[in-house]
This record gives sequence, C-alpha cells and structure tokens, in this order.
Amino acid sequence: MGDGVDVTSAQAEQLEVASARVLRGMSLEEKVGQLFVTWVNGKTAEQADPKNQADFGVDTAAEAVRRYHLGGVIYFNNDSRDNFDDPGQVARLSNGLQAAALGSGARIPLQIGTDQEGGTVTRMGAPATEFPNSMAVAAGRDVSAGMQVGAVLGRELRAVGINQDYAPDADVNSNPANPVIGVRSFSGQPGLAGEFVSAEVRGYQEGPAAKAVSATAKHFPGHGDAATDSHTGLPRIDRSEEQWRAIDVPPFKAAIAAGVDSIMSAHIQFPSLDPSGEPATLSKPIITGKLRGELGYDGVVITDSLEMQGVRELHSDAEIPVLALKAGVDQLLMPANLRLAIDSVLSAVKSGNLPMQRIDQSVLRVLKLKLKRGILTAPFTDPAQVGRSVGTPEHLAIARRIADRSITAVANDARVLPLKEKPATALVAGWGVASTQTLAERLSAHGTKATALQTGQTPSDEMIAQAAGAAKNTDLVVVLTNNLGGFPRQNKLLQALMDTGKPVIAVAAQIPYDAGYDNPVPTWLATYGYFTPSLEALAKAVLGKTKPSGKLPVDVPAGADVHTVRYPFGHGLTW
Repeated sequence: MGDGVDVTSAQAEQLEVASARVLRGMSLEEKVGQLFVTWVNGKTAEQADPKNQADFGVDTAAEAVRRYHLGGVIYFNNDSRDNFDDPGQVARLSNGLQAAALGSGARIPLQIGTDQEGGTVTRMGAPATEFPNSMAVAAGRDVSAGMQVGAVLGRELRAVGINQDYAPDADVNSNPANPVIGVRSFSGQPGLAGEFVSAEVRGYQEGPAAKAVSATAKHFPGHGDAATDSHTGLPRIDRSEEQWRAIDVPPFKAAIAAGVDSIMSAHIQFPSLDPSGEPATLSKPIITGKLRGELGYDGVVITDSLEMQGVRELHSDAEIPVLALKAGVDQLLMPANLRLAIDSVLSAVKSGNLPMQRIDQSVLRVLKLKLKRGILTAPFTDPAQVGRSVGTPEHLAIARRIADRSITAVANDARVLPLKEKPATALVAGWGVASTQTLAERLSAHGTKATALQTGQTPSDEMIAQAAGAAKNTDLVVVLTNNLGGFPRQNKLLQALMDTGKPVIAVAAQIPYDAGYDNPVPTWLATYGYFTPSLEALAKAVLGKTKPSGKLPVDVPAGADVHTVRYPFGHGLTW
C-alpha cells in the first residue's frame, strides 16, 4: 500500500477507511495538534534547552511534542535552531521525538521534515551527500538526474528518520531580480521546470513506503516573479491570470500528476487570482478555488513558515492560523507563537467560527499521508544502519556526475579556454570565504597550486589593489562573482584583474545573470551555486579535465535591461 506514486482505487479506499478509524478516536485538542508543524530546540529529544522553555513553555523537545500533540516537526541547522551534528545523532533525535509522539494522547507518529533542496538550501550537510542547486541540475538537461537527486536525498533523509522534504522548488524563476528564489528554481521556462519537478517528486516518493519521503512542491501559486523577499515583506505578483496559467501553473500541474504528497503555499499577493490583497496562504480563492478546484489537488497543503513577514503583514498571529484553515490549508508551519496559534484554532472551533468538518477534513488528509508513507506503521529508524545509506560512494558519485554536467560556458570571446597548457599557479579571488578557499583547494588537488583571496561582494580599493598585485605573480586568475547587479563594485575588481594582462576567467558562482552585465571580462562560466560539488566540477572544467556541457536554463538579460536577452535559454559553449 502506497509503495509508489500511483495509488490504486482499492489502496485509496483502504487509506480512507484506516485514517477515518484513527480520526474517530481523537479529541479536539489532538486533532488540532496534528495540523501544526514547528521547530524544536536541541540535538536530543530529552535535552533540556532554555529555548524550549521560551518558545513552548517546556524544557525539552519531547515535552513539546507531547504537550501540543504535534503533527510534525521541522529540523534546522542554523545558529539559533540547530538539530544537526552527524547522521547518527539525527537518527537518535528522530527516534526520541517519535517515542514522545507515541507517548502523547493521540499516539500518532510525527511527520519529521526539513528543507533539503540541494545547494544553497541544504540542512543536512557532509558527510551526507551534497547536491548542486536545482538550476544546476537542470543545466545538465538530463531529466533523469532530477529523479536521482530525489531518490538519493530521500533515501538519506529517511535513514535518519526524516520522512518529509520541503522540496522541490516548483517556482519558475521568471524575474532575474528575484531576491529569494533564483537558483533554487530549476528554470525560467515552465516546461523545463515542470519536467524536473516531476522527476524529483518521483525520485522522493517511489519505492517502498517505509523508505520513501514525502515531497513538497513549493511555493503555490508561484513565487518566481517576486521582486520582494517574503521573509521580510509581502511580495505582489502583477501578472494576469492567463500569464499565471502559462508560466506558473505547469510545474505544479506536473507535481500533482506525479502524485506529490504536499504543496506549500506562498506568502504573496496575486491580485489577478484574488483582488482582496490577502496573501495566497490565507486566500480561499487561491487555495480552495485554484489549487483544490481548478487543479484538482486533494493532497496536504502546508503553509510556508508563519514566522515570515509576508504572512504577518496584514493580520495578527492569532488570526493567521484560523484564516489559513478557512482558506483550505491543512498544516500550519512554524507559527511565531505555537500556544497562541493552537488556542486561536481551538477557540474558533468552539465558537463555531471554524467548522469541525473543516478540521476533520485536514486531519484526515494528514493521517492518510502518514499511513501512505509508512509513518504510522514504521516511524523509527536504526541509527546503526545510517552509514549504509548516508553519504555512500555511490551517492557521492551521482552528485559529482550531475555537477560535472552543470558547468556552463557562457562566453569565451578571448579563447582563454581550453587552456593551452596547465597553469602551475592560480589565484582564486572574489566572493566568499568558503567558496574561494574550496575552489583553491580543488585546483591544487588537481596539480595547480592555487591561493585564495576573498574580496567579498563590495571589495574595497585596498582589497582590489591586493588582488591585482597577487594576480601579477600567478599564471591564471579565476574570480568568483555573486550578484553583480546588486553589488557593482565587483566590476572594479574584474577590471583591475584584467588590467594585469593575466588570463582571467570570471565565474557566476550563484545566479547566472552576472554574465549578462557589462563588464571587462570576455570569459565567463556559470556554476549556479558554490557548494563543494559545483566547485569541484568547476576546477575540472577550468583545468580541462572535463568539457563544459551545461545549457542555460534561463534567459540571461543584458544587465538590468530585462527586456533584452544577451544569452538566451539553451545557450552554452563547449570545445
């Protein structure tokens, strides 16, 4: 039951009956708890952490799960919320939280999720397998690679007890100035994005239920044209409904056709779909009308984080969960104040403002997903077996092959590449402490002694002079850029390095749009990211060990002139 993407009518009926049986035995508090997914603090379930007391009024993550009858938790790896040390520790944390869930009133295991998109958004890093960003995967044009990414990430996450990934990103990055999506998107073209979204969903979800991971297509109705980061503001998308159907809808349709378990909403205004100005997360015309009605989706709909400013711009933290459920959402992710959010839903139900039928409908969807993915029947993992699935040589080789295919030669007007002979020395300058250092290490590992000089996104005159001085004493200069449009002083660095007369290779080390800005360097490569697999692939391409074969998944405009295409979708040189 639920062993693949396709669920037969008989299996669907079994899921419905079994889930309804569980639902009938639940109290209102237990039902409402199932609709909430929140962060937890600590690297073990029973570890006392002052942050848990501040956030939830309890000492440990396990107590939070039990007190609030949580439906799910989400793991992070940042300074304030860090749940990751190593894969074995994560597996033990997951088991401890599942034990707590089974010890609570509802006795229903948790969805345990994280954001493991690959590249920039990676929560579980090495020794787990690290993949390039989604746009890099699509640059390789091998759709089967999308399925491999999902399969590898899914296997590794499930091995440590994580059964839901908030990926893939199904947004079409149609706005080069998008501050929050960019290379997290597969493409600026809906067709290519849809192919890779579908493939990645199948990769996550195919296979035995106890090994597969729920995929989550995000951010509906489409965040790709945003000019504002919804973490800090409320973006407004001004395209027409017809444009929405042509550009934003295809990847979500592809995800639905592939059987995606859940879809995440976006905190964006989309006046052509809902003129009220409500963010999509709180919009019944968008969630129930478009996603449920027009696209026919009956799976789990989860909000993006309710801590984000985009959803809090117009309403209080007490109003938001009730409005989201009224809109047709099933799960509420990371409310800023969990107790307040739960109490607001309970009060709305008891007062009749929120019908019990609406609660039951969402809880039933959550239970069906948990049953389908084997969470209800097999919530635990074996920490002793983690090494057999996480960061295996086979998985690392897959990531390397995908990264190798992604490197895109955008411009080679000076015929610097391929290099006539292997350089003895190289300078790696430009953006990023880790990125410049890692690339220098990878070049050195391949026989070219390289030094790193991190000059940042806003290099000072002193740093530029230092870089130019260092370049004069080397055979080759590789300079990494990140967002030339937003940080134009990087152009002064490029000019100073070109003035040395040394061969210079510029690399768009994040968004590929850097190559389209007027600049003095005639040689450009694009990596679509700066994680280790991409930088290793870059080193091999620079030194001639591989030939660039990537194709642009987006149009690269002429700098800020988004109406003029300098390098079109599908462009990519090789030799």
